[in-house]
Amino acid sequence: MRKKPVETIMGLVVLIIALLFLGFAYRVSDLQVVQGYSVSAEFLKVGGLSVGSDVRINGIKVGTVTAQDLNNEDYTVKVTFNIASNVKLPKDSSAEIVGDGLMGDKFVKINPGLSKEYLADGDVFAKTKDFKTLEDMVGEVIFMVTDSGNKDD
Repeated sequence: MRKKPVETIMGLVVLIIALLFLGFAYRVSDLQVVQGYSVSAEFLKVGGLSVGSDVRINGIKVGTVTAQDLNNEDYTVKVTFNIASNVKLPKDSSAEIVGDGLMGDKFVKINPGLSKEYLADGDVFAKTKDFKTLEDMVGEVIFMVTDSGNKDD
């Protein structure tokens, strides 16, 4: 069975186009690890945050989670992430773990502070907010509703 040269050439063209498409998709998907300086924060609950997750300010990716370590003494989780070197974070900034909707990926949201001093490589966030699960939020609502009816007069 002889193959025609046109079939071979068309097969190569399709493979080259597929590789170009994959390269383009990788570039625009923001899957690259952000290079810059390293900072960390401690949380009680990380709620499915993983290495490689985004670090965002106002919805814009400015960093990448690079490590998570469990402290065996108080069972907090130290999350380390890289922040792009062109982004300067005030020392009084806070970090919180949030999700992209109900079923979306988790990411670290940075709320910039107002300090004139900036976080440097190796610094730790002083203010953090843990991840809130749907069950936590429902429990808070139920507690507020049931507690408001028990006022002592």
